[in-house]
Amino acid sequence: MAMETIRAEKVAAPMPPEFLTGDWLGRPLWMWLTFHAILAGVLAFDRLILRRGPAHEIGVRESLVFSSYYITLGLLFGGWVWIGLGAQAGKEYLTGFLLEKSLSMDNVFVMALIFRFFGIPGALQYRVLFWGILAVIVLRGLMIAVGAALVSRFGWMLDIFAAFLIFTGIKMIFTVERAYDVATNPIIGFMRRRFRITDSLHGEHFAVWLPNSATGRRALWLTPLALALVLIEISDVIFAIDSVPAIFAITTDTFIVYTSNIFAVLGLRALYFALAAMVERFRYLKYALVGILIFIGAKVFAADLLGIPKIPPGVSLAVTLGLIAAGIGFSLWKTRRDNQHRRPSRP
Repeated sequence: MAMETIRAEKVAAPMPPEFLTGDWLGRPLWMWLTFHAILAGVLAFDRLILRRGPAHEIGVRESLVFSSYYITLGLLFGGWVWIGLGAQAGKEYLTGFLLEKSLSMDNVFVMALIFRFFGIPGALQYRVLFWGILAVIVLRGLMIAVGAALVSRFGWMLDIFAAFLIFTGIKMIFTVERAYDVATNPIIGFMRRRFRITDSLHGEHFAVWLPNSATGRRALWLTPLALALVLIEISDVIFAIDSVPAIFAITTDTFIVYTSNIFAVLGLRALYFALAAMVERFRYLKYALVGILIFIGAKVFAADLLGIPKIPPGVSLAVTLGLIAAGIGFSLWKTRRDNQHRRPSRP
């Protein structure tokens, strides 16, 4: 009997350490470690395999291939969430992923203007976006952590988020045609007053050592590449003020909020090169984003203030998909029609 007990103990699967199964922000720690291990592997594969060799300009075709790769990774992770955490969590993840992906498209237009303003060639743009994504992961993590702490402590914060989303959506209706002016950004003036910035690029360098005209000694100078990186990071923080409350209005599961947000942003820089070449073709997509923000904010108010049953995740996912598809479809149809009208008629 004793020998059988010993034998059973030998073949029994070892239990994971207790600290890995402990609760951390609503989910076991091993889930968070697994996600960040996947994230580190994806970034390393991107940097060491996909983008090794000399810097070159990424074309639309290459951009779409990379984008498909990142979107597939995000959807596969969503499938794992669906299987491991249930259908509701899976639908919430997919809704958050699609929402963040859509809202990020607006950020793409701003990035294109920033690169154009500083004259950053296409071969160097991916370098800026790669290092920028590392800062985005940290900044988004901090903002989501703050949002999770507020929501868990103050339940009425969801109503504040909902009101902010509705206000933002209504505001976008009146500013949707207004162009972003990089030259008037106060950050540029602040950076030029506080730091030495070169007038021209110096290859792939964000900073270089050059003689100081005042002292003659060598000093550290920032290049326009660094200034573009700073502006892109600040623009992402501004856009996150919209997207983070939006995903919390869909779900308060911090793990779902964070992973869907990061996976959506992760492939943004790959998708950028395709979207930047077709900015004008998607000019009416912003109206769909207006509808999504107002819908998400309104459904929170409907449940909390009017007592209407909470809209199921599947319905939220369907509405989000429908609005995005309608925005893309109308943009492609309208811009194609406008281009045909602009063409001079043949005699």
